[in-house]
Amino acid sequence: MGITYDSVLQRFVFDFEHDGAEDIVSLTGSGYQVEAFGRCFYYGYEFTDQVDGATRSAFIKHVKFTEPIQENPDLAQFIKRAVDNLSHQINLYDYDLVVMPESTSKVNQYLLRYIYRFAQPTLRRMELVKALPASISFDMDAFEQQYLDDVLENGRARYTEAQKDEVRLSINQMLDLIHKKDYFTIAKDVKKSRFRPYMMQFLKFASKADEELCASIRQQNVLVIDDVATSGSTINEILRTLRILNEDNDIAIFSLIGRKDLMADAG
Repeated sequence: MGITYDSVLQRFVFDFEHDGAEDIVSLTGSGYQVEAFGRCFYYGYEFTDQVDGATRSAFIKHVKFTEPIQENPDLAQFIKRAVDNLSHQINLYDYDLVVMPESTSKVNQYLLRYIYRFAQPTLRRMELVKALPASISFDMDAFEQQYLDDVLENGRARYTEAQKDEVRLSINQMLDLIHKKDYFTIAKDVKKSRFRPYMMQFLKFASKADEELCASIRQQNVLVIDDVATSGSTINEILRTLRILNEDNDIAIFSLIGRKDLMADAG
C-alpha cells in the first residue's frame, strides 16, 4: 500500500502506487474473506507483521478521527479502495440492509456513503447505539453450559457445586458494579474479561421502529460494517443483537481494517 510513518515529521505518508518493506498496512488479497463469528467476514486492510503496537494505535486514531474525510484525499482514497475491493468480492446491489454501530468516528458514515454508490436505491440503514449500563445482562445459561458444567477426561465434574456458587456470586457482584458505572468505563473494564462473551445488551436499536423492522425482515441480505475490528467485540455484539430478533437473514460483515486471527481475541 505504501503507507509509512515519517518519524521526523510525525505523520503518516500515503503512496498508493508502491509497496515497500516499511509499509504499515496492506490491502488484503486472497485472505480478504475469512470465516469469523460463524459468518462471512471481509476486511479491507490488515497491519503488516513488523508494525508495533504504538504505531498501530496511532494509525487507527488517525483513520478514525481525522476529519472531515472529504477534505483528506489520502484517507478518502484509503477507504474507497477497500470498498472497491469489497465490491469485487460480493455484489453490494444484492444487499437490503446495512447495520452499523454508533461511533464518534466518521469512517462508518463515509463507508456507508461510498457503499451506496454500488448498492440498490432501496438499501436501508440501521444504527445500533449504546444501551444504558443498567440494561446490560449476563447469559448465565450459556456460561454454565460452556464453562461451569465442564468435565475432566475421567468424566468427573471440573468444579464442585460450592465452586460454581462462588463463581455465580462473583458474576452477580460484577453486574451490580457494572450497572452503576458509565458506559466507557465498562467497555474498558470488560473488553478482555473472560466473561465478555456472555455479557449481553451493550447495544440497542436507535429506535423502536428500526427494531420492529429488523425483526420483520426475513431471508434478506444484511451487511454489518464497522471501521476497525481488532478484538471483534463490537461486531460480536451487533450479531448477537441481530440474532435475538431472528436467524433468517444472510449476514456478511465488513471492516475497513481487520485481522485474519480475529477470533483469537473475539471471545
